[in-house]
Amino acid sequence: MGKNKLQRWAELETFRNVIQPDLSENPGGDNQLKGKWRRDVFGNDNPVVLELACGKGEYTIGLAQLFPETNFIGVDIKGARIWRGAKTASEKAMGNTAFLRTRIEFISSYFAPGEIDEIWIVFPDPHPGKKNSNKRLTCPFFLNKYRELMKDKGIIHLKTDNTELYNYTLKLAVDNSLEILHSTTDMDSMNREKIAVPCSLISDPQDPDYTDRISPGIHSIKTHYELKFREKGLKINYLAFRLEKDKNISHGWETANRE
Repeated sequence: MGKNKLQRWAELETFRNVIQPDLSENPGGDNQLKGKWRRDVFGNDNPVVLELACGKGEYTIGLAQLFPETNFIGVDIKGARIWRGAKTASEKAMGNTAFLRTRIEFISSYFAPGEIDEIWIVFPDPHPGKKNSNKRLTCPFFLNKYRELMKDKGIIHLKTDNTELYNYTLKLAVDNSLEILHSTTDMDSMNREKIAVPCSLISDPQDPDYTDRISPGIHSIKTHYELKFREKGLKINYLAFRLEKDKNISHGWETANRE
């Protein structure tokens, strides 16, 4: 194990903006912060947005800077990656930013129904191949977990270089009659055409300040992996859709078998 990784793990313990539960104490049980993130972590009643599999937290940091009146939580199991985002947020005294170290499978142990306003999934592991589809962060298993945590019709954002993952998620949204806010196989075209990224964090999506300042800011956020993909000339897929609180998500064949 590298020395830098050990140093980062040790430093994580000193960051007030990092929550690292001991899963061995109560695996699968509810965490004490469940339903209390606004009060106990952020000290306000502002909206809460998750970045799942956040890696180094580039989106968590970038969005938090664009939306200072919103709380952002980056979630990942790898502490050495979270360290970078947590350190940046600490150095910049970003009180609207936190990081949770856990597996996404356990997400419902940390957030109460309706506690989350929006979720970003940015360049996750695509788990290629049909036999691995149930591991994807946009498969029905995970989407049903998210809809329990989110407010009704909260927005899911997927950003990926992987066409298979994008097509899989888009088909799932269509098959389940979910409201698709935007879908493109070339996110750069949105920026060129000045198409605003769908967002539930402002009261009026037609606000000129959003279109002229905030939306370009979202387009400009680039992760470590995205920069690598772009160097290879790959286009970036983007999909945004709403999850309805009472609508169970399933694969098309599952619905057909039930009928």
